[in-house]
Amino acid sequence: MTFNEGARMDPNRVRTGGGGRGGKIALGGGAGGIVVLILVLLFGGDPSSLLGSGVPDASEQAGTGGLDHCATGAEANADVDCRVLYTVGSLDSVWEQQLAAQTGVAYVQPGVDVFVSSTATGCGNATSDIGPFYCPADQTAYFDTSFFEQLVTRFGSSAGPLAQEYVVAHEVGHHLQNQLGDLGRAQSDPHGPESGAVRTELQADCYAGVWAHYADTLPDPNTGVPFLAPLSETDIRDALSAASAVGDDRIQSAATGRVNPEAWTHGSSEQRQKWFIAGYNTGQVDACDTYSAPDLDAPAALR
Repeated sequence: MTFNEGARMDPNRVRTGGGGRGGKIALGGGAGGIVVLILVLLFGGDPSSLLGSGVPDASEQAGTGGLDHCATGAEANADVDCRVLYTVGSLDSVWEQQLAAQTGVAYVQPGVDVFVSSTATGCGNATSDIGPFYCPADQTAYFDTSFFEQLVTRFGSSAGPLAQEYVVAHEVGHHLQNQLGDLGRAQSDPHGPESGAVRTELQADCYAGVWAHYADTLPDPNTGVPFLAPLSETDIRDALSAASAVGDDRIQSAATGRVNPEAWTHGSSEQRQKWFIAGYNTGQVDACDTYSAPDLDAPAALR
């Protein structure tokens, strides 16, 4: 079991079926977006073309049917959409208490949208092919939960629940970067092994680790108990498996049979795991300063 059965969440915290409309801008990038972005960067093309400015038709905008059935943590342990909802509740609980305490910046809850197939966002029309992503224009993280099955079947990740929760935590990590003024570094320096894009993605992995550090011990102020039951070594291995599965080197090798670091946008499998562990071991935002790190292969917190 991952979530405490007594955990409670407002089902309206997560929207289903679509977000706002708007023009195209670059996305912060996420654990899933790498799948398509890497292929675009390898074979040529404009990554922004992955997002259209149109609005999906009615069938494309169909949602998951709402989350009213997600009454307790027990449902989150059995239903993937409920798991996203309760992971967001846990992230809100941790970051509302830790972000201001550690940085002096008050946490603002991001929007979260669970959709099917395609959705309209503040960054334009997006499809499931992009994978989970964060749109800074509307400050919303978007998830088609069918990606979690692809993470296992196509990319070899563990199917454990913390692998899925890591993905949600990574995208909310981009929202933290947006609040702290760092997200633009990815767009101004978009690829390469030492690029701002890679440093931005590794920092989001580290922030996911910071969340995991507190998620099973920090009480939710509304219930007095943590959302997550105590994490086991298996849980952490599940999260590391997901981080490894979406490393640039692993995806490039699978797609082309070679590795080209100059096209990296997210970091290697080993780097993604190490920065998650740096956050998890310390619980400190300062441990996630990838932008000042002289060696992305060796986070200071792990030396």
